[in-house]
Amino acid sequence: MFVRSLLAVSLSYLMLNSAFAASEVAQSVSVTSQEEPTSSNTAYDSNTAPLSSRSASEIMVNTETASDATPVAASEGQMTTQEQSHFNEVTDAVQTIDTNAERQTSHRAVSSAEKRDWSLDNLNRAEWYPNIGKGQFPIYARAQVMLNNTHASPGAIDGSSGKNTLKAIASFQQIQGLPVTGALDQATWDALVKLQGSKPTYIEYTITESDLKGPYAKTIPHDYALQSKMKGLYYTRVTEMLGEKFHMDEAFLKQLNPNADFNKLGQKIIVTSVRNNLPEDIHLIVAHKGAKQLYLFNSKNQMVGSFPATIGSTDTPSPEGTYRVTNVTPNPWYSYSPSNFVQGKNLKPLSLPPGPNAPVGNIWIGLSKKSFGIHGTPQPSLISKTASHGCIRLTNWDANDLGRKVKSGTIAKFVN
Repeated sequence: MFVRSLLAVSLSYLMLNSAFAASEVAQSVSVTSQEEPTSSNTAYDSNTAPLSSRSASEIMVNTETASDATPVAASEGQMTTQEQSHFNEVTDAVQTIDTNAERQTSHRAVSSAEKRDWSLDNLNRAEWYPNIGKGQFPIYARAQVMLNNTHASPGAIDGSSGKNTLKAIASFQQIQGLPVTGALDQATWDALVKLQGSKPTYIEYTITESDLKGPYAKTIPHDYALQSKMKGLYYTRVTEMLGEKFHMDEAFLKQLNPNADFNKLGQKIIVTSVRNNLPEDIHLIVAHKGAKQLYLFNSKNQMVGSFPATIGSTDTPSPEGTYRVTNVTPNPWYSYSPSNFVQGKNLKPLSLPPGPNAPVGNIWIGLSKKSFGIHGTPQPSLISKTASHGCIRLTNWDANDLGRKVKSGTIAKFVN
């Protein structure tokens, strides 16, 4: 059972000090600060298209001038009995997952050949069978897409029975009113298939001229000083862009298409068929540090979605608190300050350009606590598996999904 104390997520190196006119995938937001916004000709399409030429304002994120908004009253931060019950059930299941995930064994109930058949047909017709076991199988690949499409995100889709997948199953079970176990049982599978309907989970996709055009960077240097000199922190290859576009682990995308030339116009490849459409009514966000999950509730106190998340670290733990969403900013600039942490030999402040490979990914969801926020990441497959500088880190696509639907004033509560 997890401790129920509240924790806020501190992002010691971030702030908001200018304004951004949002792109076509988000509503316009305005960030007041001590400085006037500067102009830019780049904006980011949160459907994971590369940076494109559009008129926009910049937003810089750092810690130098951000100020706290009015604190959220304790009474407003209280979860309802129903919310607390839903939360307790799913986090209890997650605790079991964390304890038992490494103890799973594989009792093969189908042929080894069928379990390893990654063809488009087999991915779409994979069916449940008893004692699935731990590993990478088409049944998990299909289940991950269906979980994604019902708002219980497994993170980067990789066809495996990892913890992010099992936690997504627990969230789905809670959302659907099923027994919350985190196990892919027959009832859970049947519910997933029913909600998916006749839509395929995997499709054939043809690589377009736009996919190849980019812009792309040859490489993203580790050194922030070198990053600050770049025009944009773009994708570095087509497979990286396509992986994010289809919510896939890049290695898994290549695994499904072993003979594909991803740099060839008209190349046909197998990809997921995923959604980017959370429910409109997001009333409460609960970030659970122990579960490494973000849970979403609507105004009827029902859990309606979840994301795997990286929340703080031992060195930079999250302080307590309940806050509000203040703004949503696609394509933020990133301001590095050595007073917060020192990266390499960089002892002077730096301004890093926008892009999916920026330190905060391609979206920033600001909170009413100085330098706190929810944001994307340049390494989606590591979400919930590493630490952060106190921030709440999601995959770029999950952060963008949340950013499109969350409203200013939404409560964000942090629990240990």
